[in-house]
Amino acid sequence: MKPRHLLLIGSLAAIAVSVVSTGMAFANDRYATQPPVKVSRQAAAPWVAQLQSPTSRIDPQTRPALRQKPATLRQKQQPRARYQNVSQQRPAANPVKTVRKKQLQMDPVYLPQTVSYSGREKPGTIVIDTNKRFLYLVEGNGQARRYGVGVGKQGFGWKGTQRVSRKAEWPTWTPPKAMIERERKKGRILPAQMKGGANNPLGARALYLGSTLYRIHGTNQPWTIGKAMSSGCFRMRNEDVTDLYNRVGVGTHVVVR
Repeated sequence: MKPRHLLLIGSLAAIAVSVVSTGMAFANDRYATQPPVKVSRQAAAPWVAQLQSPTSRIDPQTRPALRQKPATLRQKQQPRARYQNVSQQRPAANPVKTVRKKQLQMDPVYLPQTVSYSGREKPGTIVIDTNKRFLYLVEGNGQARRYGVGVGKQGFGWKGTQRVSRKAEWPTWTPPKAMIERERKKGRILPAQMKGGANNPLGARALYLGSTLYRIHGTNQPWTIGKAMSSGCFRMRNEDVTDLYNRVGVGTHVVVR
């Protein structure tokens, strides 16, 4: 073989060895530990902020930029209207319910209180003023304990003098026959008798006046105090008639004016 051919073969062999060595070097580099990659803080800050928890420490230089975004979101959010109407005001209350509520309220003037009294009645006497709807228990020394009462409606009022003939706690109500017939014509059926209780029209206590059908009694409709709505009896709040009941006895003189 000629020397020139030998040189060519040698050159090719050297190239092959070089290629193999280079490939092996690249293969070894693939699994070798790579040097660390350095990234600028300014470029990495947004990504770090997304990966870190809210309690993680953030570079002071990037903190102002990160705080601007929530502020921008708050500016875009519009306050939610509480009432969707033109005036943006609370809707007006139902006038029917408002009137009904006022009708069920008792005027505070009818609450019990001690007042001056210049009448001639002796202490311990009960005096009922049907015009002003007040009941007075004369105490003497120019004073009386005053309570609000409900009185007889048109055509059922009366005046006179009686004495307390009987006292009863949570009395049984026996409507008179005339009342039963009168109410039946209105379409209301009354019971022949109703035992005492919270729903009983006579309420918690009753003071019977002489041999009449009239009484000073409590009520299950306290909003009627100060009004003329009864069939001749005198209504009081349950707590008020109980207080009066404890202060007077059978035989107490009652003056109705």
